[in-house]
Amino acid sequence: MSKSISNENIQKYHNDLLDRKEAKVMQRAVSHNGINSSAANFEAEGNMKPNFSIEIDTGEVANQKHSGRCWIFAALNTMRHNLAKNFNLSGDFELSQIYTTFWDKFEKCNWFLENIIKTADEPLTSRRVSWLLDSPQQDGGQWDMLCAVIEKYGVVPQSAMVETAVSNDTSELNAVLNQKLRIDAIQLRELASQNSSDIEKVKDEMLSEIYRVLVYSFGEPVSEFNFEYRDEKNEYHIDTDLTPKKFFDKYVNLNLEDYVSIINSPTLDKPYEKTYTVDMLGNVIDGRQVKHLNLEMDRLEELTITQLKNGESVWFGSDVSKESDRKKGIMDDNLYSKDELFDIDLLMSKDEQLDYHQSVMNHAMVITGVDIVDGQPTKWKVENSWGNQVGSKGYFVMSESWFRRFTYQVVINKKYLSEEDKKNQEQDPVVLDPWDPMGTLAFNEK
Repeated sequence: MSKSISNENIQKYHNDLLDRKEAKVMQRAVSHNGINSSAANFEAEGNMKPNFSIEIDTGEVANQKHSGRCWIFAALNTMRHNLAKNFNLSGDFELSQIYTTFWDKFEKCNWFLENIIKTADEPLTSRRVSWLLDSPQQDGGQWDMLCAVIEKYGVVPQSAMVETAVSNDTSELNAVLNQKLRIDAIQLRELASQNSSDIEKVKDEMLSEIYRVLVYSFGEPVSEFNFEYRDEKNEYHIDTDLTPKKFFDKYVNLNLEDYVSIINSPTLDKPYEKTYTVDMLGNVIDGRQVKHLNLEMDRLEELTITQLKNGESVWFGSDVSKESDRKKGIMDDNLYSKDELFDIDLLMSKDEQLDYHQSVMNHAMVITGVDIVDGQPTKWKVENSWGNQVGSKGYFVMSESWFRRFTYQVVINKKYLSEEDKKNQEQDPVVLDPWDPMGTLAFNEK
């Protein structure tokens, strides 16, 4: 039987507070300074100096500005690192994020329309249809979705397709696209209910309209271009008549099939050493499937360090909103002592954080270094994509405890996997619900 809060209850809570001698002082401190400032642990901040025993030089950071394209920026950053090194490019060289964004959004719109057709026999009140309509398309995504776009469309240098006002702040575009897609969903569901033979024709007309919206917002994607650059010795180079796929093959020169997603999700529904995918999560129809191999955290960390030691940076997904200071560029779960401040228990295990919606994967960055002391990692160097005005010229320091608690995914070259890992990664994946925490990077991006 439910019970409401009585006046007697409130009086008891008030008396409990009066028994605390520090209550008035704490109230003044917190209400005046804010929770994080009052709970700041300066000792923890002092331990997060940007010094690392293993470090990859990756140049200047990029800036996703007011968009949720962290996963694209992080992935293209990992690719530009070797490209810049192999061709002696300057530290500010970037691959075009807007080119990849254009095709990702276009493919996501088609993905949504196809899923609307597939679920047309389900009621609007079904959770799957409701989930589709909540966010028809968005800025976020997953590593495998990035690979699917690049495998189909290639990449280009930023000089071939530059950012626009719309790509720097995607909120208006997302509002327009999502409204249009919901209107399209009404028409497609009606046609499906009538078993209309015109459904593919109508969908094709919808995609033509979406293409127009994207071109007006981003510009039309370049199909052929010249690559001109000066190297670090100021020597001039030009490569003419390149296509995006030719550019990727010649300059980036990565076999994306070699890179796989490793997750750490210690929840009971995801046994370790199994693979998982997320229902209805993707962008390119018939493209690469989102697929995660779930491993224990010790193994995920070991693989991350191995890849760094071999000179390769590591794309990773985490919950950047937790226990971090954006301005100072520190991610440390000891940064704020909020439990001590309020004298309450705020401790949750990693599986509890996921199961009870306290933490989700919402941001992708790049690990470019680690500090190992007495054989153990103590902190990590992170390349973010929020510009050079935060952290140490855009780079963040992540504590070992934060890494283990709030990192959920890394992308690892298969050559670093054990034979057992490789065998497990080849399994057919278990299909998770669309709203599973291992898919949230596509919807809760920062």
